Amino acid sequence: MQTVAELREACARLACSQETFPFGPGTLVLKVGGKVYALGDIMGDPLKLSLKVRSERGNELRAAHAAIVPGYHLNKRHWVTVTLDGSLPDTLVGELMANSHALVVAGLTRAVRAELGL
Repeated sequence: MQTVAELREACARLACSQETFPFGPGTLVLKVGGKVYALGDIMGDPLKLSLKVRSERGNELRAAHAAIVPGYHLNKRHWVTVTLDGSLPDTLVGELMANSHALVVAGLTRAVRAELGL
């Protein structure tokens, strides 16, 4: 996954995913239930995407992959920034996106999850 189109396509496959641009046209913010699960600079080359992770998983990922660093301008324990330069398998990036989405969904109230059909 290296293009904005591929990124958008992958996010669109996640239930109730919503694209927003609250910080301007260059920063894509992906939400579920009004909560952020991913954000990235879509003007950058290469693309960079920040995703929510469990703190222990974030430590493992940062140790194992040079393309994964602490979340840029985010809580470093709970977010990682992934450089989408082709050095990471698409399956890993997709897994990280799905896990980030799932973490946010798990944190939503029952009422919001029911409203969204999740």
